[in-house]
Amino acid sequence: MARRPRRNHSPAFKAKVALAAIKGERTLVELSQDFDVHANQIKQWRDQLLEGATGVFGAITKADAEPAIDVKTLHAKIGELTLENDFLSGSLGKAGLLPSAKR
Repeated sequence: MARRPRRNHSPAFKAKVALAAIKGERTLVELSQDFDVHANQIKQWRDQLLEGATGVFGAITKADAEPAIDVKTLHAKIGELTLENDFLSGSLGKAGLLPSAKR
């Protein structure tokens, strides 16, 4: 038996199938025959839709959950660490502890 090539379904198609499953007018087997999708896949899409439905009505958005990145602070920290590395490599090189240090 030859395997069917993998298919990528659009989000609109997934939503259509999941909504049909939520309505419950037809069984999963009937839906899988109508839409040519496995019943387990329909159940997964239905569950994803039900889980994500709360986000439509004002749940925390992704942008609010991520902390703001302060670029100036990060650049200052990079400069500070670079200065420390240069100082330590120079000091250790003069002490003869680093063989490849620039003198």
